[in-house]
Amino acid sequence: MSPQRYARIVGLGQSVPAHVVTNDDLAKIVDTSDEWIRSRTGIVERRFVSEGESTATLAAAAGCRALDQAGVSPGDVQLVIVATSTPDYPLFPSAACLVQAELELSRAGAFDLSAACSGFVYGLITASQFIATGAYDHILVIGADALSRFVNFEDRTTCVLFGDGAGAALVAASDEPGGLLSFVLGADGSGGEQMLVPAGGSRCPITPESAADHQNTIHMNGREVYRFSTTTPATALERAADAAGVRIKDLDLVVAHQANVRILQTVAKNLDVPEELFFTNMDRFGNTSAASVPLALCDAVTEGRIGPGSLVGLMGFGAGLTWATAIWRWHGLNESAD
Repeated sequence: MSPQRYARIVGLGQSVPAHVVTNDDLAKIVDTSDEWIRSRTGIVERRFVSEGESTATLAAAAGCRALDQAGVSPGDVQLVIVATSTPDYPLFPSAACLVQAELELSRAGAFDLSAACSGFVYGLITASQFIATGAYDHILVIGADALSRFVNFEDRTTCVLFGDGAGAALVAASDEPGGLLSFVLGADGSGGEQMLVPAGGSRCPITPESAADHQNTIHMNGREVYRFSTTTPATALERAADAAGVRIKDLDLVVAHQANVRILQTVAKNLDVPEELFFTNMDRFGNTSAASVPLALCDAVTEGRIGPGSLVGLMGFGAGLTWATAIWRWHGLNESAD
């Protein structure tokens, strides 16, 4: 009988644009204020891509850093998964193929995964299955988005929320127990209209009229998205904990999608755990969609909130509607990288 294989995160990397946009900057172009944004979202600033930057350039930079930290050579990577809703091109090539070329991952297959803000957790779970079956030994999983390209700067309810960035994890096979202990994936397509970009796809191509009406930007029913975000993902996290044979209170940290600090506060209250159990860095980055969980994971490790043996809850939720939760036993990064 072959020994059981476990998925281990051996390297992490992040990349955000240099261009910082503060709440005061946005107040100059839309009817809002620093106090209004902070009190309702917890966001202080976010990063926007500049000319020459894109989802793929951010993803490649984050992936490169994850490889360096892991001490894994490009030739050892066998698969690239990029979770994104904002690829560089509307049809093809995929962002993952652009990353594969940029990092010279000559042996790797590559594909994009579209699950909005749940995407990175979806991707990490998918990679873990490839590892567990023995199909691959090294997989690069990246969450990356450039949402600033798709916001309406006349709509203060959405334009203040989003930022750009990328986070990456190099997932490797290990014979040491740990990694993914359990997961729950879910979707409710009947809620798709609650958050969408109406124009730009095959249903409604972009026309001068639709562009003038901002139909190629993010539209969100904030009340319904908030209701969903504070209930369904929390239940899914409880289900994942049950499947792993642990309680939410046993977790050392929860790394959740960084959408809104009020959402995480409400989820913590509903789960009867301290707010401090939920890691937050949205004050610096805003809502970066698929990038938010890996960006937060990187920061949590850097700040010492996660270390070898830590029991971590991962929670993604977003447009679709989609959600993805997982319980992960942290191995620790490669010793050479630590």
